[in-house]
Amino acid sequence: MRLLPAKWSKILLKYGPRWLLGLLITAAGVAYTAGVFELDAVSRFDSLLNGERMKLQPPKLDPRIVVVDIDGKSLTEVGRFPWSRNIQARLVSQLTQHYHVGAVGFDISFPEPDTSSGYGVLEKLSDGELKDVPALKQRLTALKPSMDYDGLFAGALRGQPVILGFNLSVDQIKGQLPAPIITEQDLNGRELLAYSAPGYEANIGVLQSAAAGAGSFSVVTDLDGIVRTAGMIQQIGDNYYPALSLATAARYLGAVAIKPYLSERVDQLSANQLASGGFDSVTILMPEKRQRVIPVGEAMTTVVQYRGKGGPRGGAFRYVSAADVLAGRTPPEILKGAIVLVGTTAPGLVDLRATPVNPEYPGVEIHANIIKSILDNSFKSRPDWASAIEGIEILALGLALSFALAALAPLPSILAGLLTLGAAVGANYYLYSEQNLLFNFGMLSIVIVAVFVLNVAWGYFFEVRKGQALVSRFGEYVAPELVAEMADDPEKYNMDGESRELTVLFVDVRGFTTISEGLTPKQLREYINLYLTAMSEDIRDSHRGTLDKYIGDAVMAFWGAPVAFADHASRAVATSLLMQASAHRLNDDFIARGWPPLKIGIGLNSGLMHVGDMGSKIRRAYTVMGDAVNLGSRLEGITKVYGVGITVGEATRAAAPEFAYRELDLVRVKGKNEPVAIFEPLALDKDLDPASRHELERWALALAAVRAQQWDQAMEIIVELQAISPDRGLYVLYTERIAYYRAHPPGEGWDGVTTFETK
Repeated sequence: MRLLPAKWSKILLKYGPRWLLGLLITAAGVAYTAGVFELDAVSRFDSLLNGERMKLQPPKLDPRIVVVDIDGKSLTEVGRFPWSRNIQARLVSQLTQHYHVGAVGFDISFPEPDTSSGYGVLEKLSDGELKDVPALKQRLTALKPSMDYDGLFAGALRGQPVILGFNLSVDQIKGQLPAPIITEQDLNGRELLAYSAPGYEANIGVLQSAAAGAGSFSVVTDLDGIVRTAGMIQQIGDNYYPALSLATAARYLGAVAIKPYLSERVDQLSANQLASGGFDSVTILMPEKRQRVIPVGEAMTTVVQYRGKGGPRGGAFRYVSAADVLAGRTPPEILKGAIVLVGTTAPGLVDLRATPVNPEYPGVEIHANIIKSILDNSFKSRPDWASAIEGIEILALGLALSFALAALAPLPSILAGLLTLGAAVGANYYLYSEQNLLFNFGMLSIVIVAVFVLNVAWGYFFEVRKGQALVSRFGEYVAPELVAEMADDPEKYNMDGESRELTVLFVDVRGFTTISEGLTPKQLREYINLYLTAMSEDIRDSHRGTLDKYIGDAVMAFWGAPVAFADHASRAVATSLLMQASAHRLNDDFIARGWPPLKIGIGLNSGLMHVGDMGSKIRRAYTVMGDAVNLGSRLEGITKVYGVGITVGEATRAAAPEFAYRELDLVRVKGKNEPVAIFEPLALDKDLDPASRHELERWALALAAVRAQQWDQAMEIIVELQAISPDRGLYVLYTERIAYYRAHPPGEGWDGVTTFETK
């Protein structure tokens, strides 16, 4: 079996666990949409999201549908409810004869005769105790038409576009049903599955016979008590009847028939169609072959599209008080040609339903919303292939996020997660609002959030721990801001050994033995602590160097690892100048305390070095090794020979050309065969003052004269320079060398190199 390349093995080791968990989450989401298992919590979450999505569409007042409200004002002016049928008759007459509405639907039933006029009592008296009063019998006969409230109501209904309401019942049979829209015989053996009940509470015969029709206002709630769908066709016994909304809209549209649409091929039926016996829509047939098609799902129900939060202030439908209609105070333009639904909102009479948009939603508006959808020929429906699309969405986004988030840094990961979730929300809402398609979003959002949280948690518990380990390992070496930078991407940094171009620095205290002899142990501890602290802060904090180790009173540091800097030499030179300034400041403080003066020597060198975690099983350290490191140590040691504070190698000078340097010599240090030029950095070249620049130029001429064995010319220049800087040890050194070379000429083959036999 062929092994994976090292690169892929490393990638799998790094990202594999997160990929696997992301795939498992995605697979669970796809399995849910495919119906492999059910989760009631996800179903409830979908219902919640669907309700919130519905709320996003702002309501727009529809002038075609008006609710005539039997409200508190109506009860105050007209009297307690239920009202006598003569009042209902006046209400119908006002709506149809005065306001000329297009249709009326009563969200109220009238299952019992109205005896409130007292006619029955008087008639009984005239036939009994007062039968010997002939005038009474005659008078009652004359008053009967005006005291027969049911007759008055029936008269108002007759010939008008009024649809009465009735209710399905499980325990009673009362009143008269309208003619069914379809019977068991009409189905020819096919089964139409709809919400059904054995009984009903309908309207009395005289009213039903006079009305233009009737429809059921029964609603069925989901298991959580929320009304999300409404049955367009409901079954009583062997017959099927329309909903109040369907019957009212059909009457308004001048329908000639209401027919359920029956699929022809059983093998092509979807689950929803099978749940309704193969029927997938209800059609309102109108003259001239016009029609309205209402999509239905399980049990011949359609999804109710709620608009606004319901009630007089809901914004979707206009409410007018029944009292104002009775009194003729309602402006005619509000009601003319409109569909009127008569309902109640008065305290104690409120027909309130729990809906996705409001837990106390007027039941009459459920019918109003369905009627509006019928008039607009616009229904929200869930297509048969919705589950397949949802599964594909979960698979695509779940896989994409699983692979992408594992490789992204925290901020891009958060942005990617938010953008993905936002895009999914936007697409779902677009399909809902513009295409009238219902797609569940619960499981998709759960998968997106779960994959996102997985990666965030993984990053916190593993990557942050890795970053903390990095901080722990490198914190004592480098500046805090460097550690923070490294912790942002810990994969880029490790302690494994490698070769790099670096710059190393060694600093040592001059005459430390004499210093230690002149101080008490407590003073010496404070002396060395102040010195080491100042040097360490300059190394770590000023130019982001890596503090390697303390070697007694000496300090070792380097630049370019673990964080790589292209300008590592420049940072090291700048730090060395800062360290000398800090040493001068400390020296003034030490002398003021009566302590020995402080002088330090610094050696710098750049080159290829081995860097990494090195040592034994007992103790290890992140350090550098190599010939370039050894040369840096030698350069620190010979600073005292040349009487300078800093010595750098030729490679460092070449890598940091922005500084001004004084060349000191060509030297061959112990352990090295090849000579190297050494230099003293003075300052940034741009900051060098004219006097110092002149001194450098004169020194360069003197050094050239020495190498040319022109002793007199060299001494002449050095004497001139000593007058300018009498304390510079370099000039004293070369005065002594010239005297020696005069006494012991080096000869014609002399290369001008000074060889050091000791470290």
